[in-house]
Amino acid sequence: MENSNKKPETVIAIKDLKKTYSNHHVLNGFNMNLVEGENLVIMGKSGSGKSVMIKCLIGLEEPDSGSIIVMGKDISKLDHEELDELRTEVGFLFQGSALYDSMTVRENLEFPLRRHTKKFGRIKDTTPLVMEALENVGLAHTINLMPDELSGGMKRRIALARTLILQPRIILYDEPTTGLDPITAKEILLLMVSIQKKYSTSSIIITHDVDCARAISNRMILLVDGKNYVEGSFEELSTSEDPQVQAFFK
Repeated sequence: MENSNKKPETVIAIKDLKKTYSNHHVLNGFNMNLVEGENLVIMGKSGSGKSVMIKCLIGLEEPDSGSIIVMGKDISKLDHEELDELRTEVGFLFQGSALYDSMTVRENLEFPLRRHTKKFGRIKDTTPLVMEALENVGLAHTINLMPDELSGGMKRRIALARTLILQPRIILYDEPTTGLDPITAKEILLLMVSIQKKYSTSSIIITHDVDCARAISNRMILLVDGKNYVEGSFEELSTSEDPQVQAFFK
């Protein structure tokens, strides 16, 4: 019989992360654990180090010190090929969607499949995988459209489909509802919840959106001056009497 009390696996462990630019301490000893199946929301003011942390996490920036362990692998010890392979397990939804304007929706989704052949091999017919990813976000009918034919919300959902097509274990969301109207933002949040339930993904969500944090977080971290200020559930943080914490929920 399977042990129902089995402790969830830690899929990301960040310890004492530091990063400085021209004497400006952007990250000043940041710590974080993400466990399997968890939605972790990170909030902080602009310049608090959220985006730099994400860039360090996926190997786009090199921290000055500290460690980042992703699915048991120390990313500082991986060569380019090993890091590229690890990135197939970590999906990233960019704030601006980052679709290729010169490619159709189909071609945007095919791009990661053709780039990361080691995971899936060389696929002759990508249509089933592309259609499945598009159906997951309710946009199968857009397969032959160009990005400039899509609304902002549709672009965000197509970008999410492109993230999902590699079947990642972890998804990083950078301000997933920024720039969207309230109705579209709610649709994106419901989609994120649905995907987490369907695929049991572990997620880090960078956001300023209190409604987003309320809807999706299992746990939250408030980042102040490049380090953890406080963490807990949405209810715990939103009812805190600490003025610095209260400021995030006004």
